[in-house]
Formats: sequence, structure tokens, C-alpha cells
Amino acid sequence: MSYLIPSEFVTKMVDAGESKIFMSTRDTLIRAYMAGAILALAAVFAVAVAVQTNSPIFGAILFPVGFCMLYLLGFDLLTGVFVLTPLAWLDKRPGVTINGIFRNWGLVFAGNFLGALTVAVMMSIVYTYGFSVAPNDVGIKLAGIGEARTLGYAKYGIAGWFTIFIRGMLCNWMVSTGVVGAMISTSVSGKVIAMWMPIMLFFGMAFEHSVVNMFLFPAGLIMGGNFSIMDYFIWNEIPTVLGNLMGGLAFTGLTLYSTHIKTAPKRAL
Repeated sequence: MSYLIPSEFVTKMVDAGESKIFMSTRDTLIRAYMAGAILALAAVFAVAVAVQTNSPIFGAILFPVGFCMLYLLGFDLLTGVFVLTPLAWLDKRPGVTINGIFRNWGLVFAGNFLGALTVAVMMSIVYTYGFSVAPNDVGIKLAGIGEARTLGYAKYGIAGWFTIFIRGMLCNWMVSTGVVGAMISTSVSGKVIAMWMPIMLFFGMAFEHSVVNMFLFPAGLIMGGNFSIMDYFIWNEIPTVLGNLMGGLAFTGLTLYSTHIKTAPKRAL
């Protein structure tokens, strides 16, 4: 598996965060667009498998194929840069600023959204024969997901909003662990195994991932879901993004950095 020890792969995390901050606008957008599109294809694949087998666990088992593909190809998800770029600032890398971090986050958000939206439109065409017939079973399922994960939270008010936030935190705890998994091995098989486990867990537990939702909810709206664009942003995307940011940083980025790079002094005997 060619395993790297923690101090080595955490250094790679900091290096990766620094490189993303200084990446050109064009490259950042292209990589984010492709990441959003590939993850969207994986999401619709997982939903289709769940519908065909009537067993969501099979969709969860197979969903990580998209995540592995996009990271092996060097593309970027918002959930990943939420964790990596702040580490470069904490490590005081030359030229790294808070404005540079926010710029990267904004570009990756835009690219991910456009990529996911492209796949949402394309799959909607596929599932309705160019909008000439009613959506098939997968399309109906997508519409139902959109309603359940917006209006289903909204009926609980602030408690529902807080629940989405916590699900977003739990999600990026696992997803960012998958991002790290891509760095702990120098072999393709090792990377895939390390990425697969936490991604399968997050999808199987139905935690909230901001980029997956960039596909699910536009697709659900196109397929006739009974919720609005504002419902999507207020009762899902915004709390999910905030939860993804907090969860990834708190449980993965800061913990790994603080205990493997900025280690505390050894205890005297």
C-alpha cells in the first residue's frame, strides 16, 4: 500500500492547500467544474442503484467510485479546500492570506455548482426523453429527495436548520478524511481503499454534502419537486456549507495538523 506516516501526509496536506491558493483562476474553475460534474454522476448512479435494488446500502457502497475518480484526476471539491487551504495559512506559508483562501473557496464553489448543475440538466433530459414524458422512477426519487431534505427540515424550524448543520459537520468529517486518504499512500490501490471507507460511511448515513446537494436539488426541481430555489438555499445548502466547513476543519484539518505538525512538547519524566 506504500503507506506514508502521519507527519508526511499532513505535510502534503499543507503543501496542497498552499498550491490551491496560488492556482490560476482558469485552472481552479476547470478542476472544480469537473469535480462537481463527476460527483454528480456518482450521486445519480447511487440513487439509480438504490431505486433498482430497493436497497439504499448498495448505492452507498458504490457511490465512492466518483469520489475516487475525481481525486485521482486531481480535481477539487469545496469540502476538500475547506480543510486544506486554512492549513497553509496556519503554517504561515509565504503569501498565503485570508483573502486568498476566500478567493479559492468562492471559485471552487462556483465551479462545483456549475459542474453539478450541468449533470442535473443532462440527466433530467435522459430521464424524460428531452422533457417529452414524465420522469422515470429515478427522476421521481430525485424529486422526493429534494422535498424531504428541504421542507422536511423546514417544518422543524430552527431545530431543523441546526440538524442540517450537524449533518453537514458529520459529512465533512468523513469526506475530508477521504481527501486525506488520497494522500496517505503512493499507490492507486492504497489511495482508493483509504478514500472508499469514509465516503461510503457518509453516503450511507445520509449526511449532508454541499456539492452532492448542488446536483440533487436542481435535479429535484427540474423533475417536479414541490419546493423552491429559496427552500433549497435556506433549508439545505447554506447550513450544509457551514457545517461542512466547521466539521472538516475541526475534526480533520486542525486535529491532524495540531498533533502531527505542531506537536506539543514531550512530557518530562
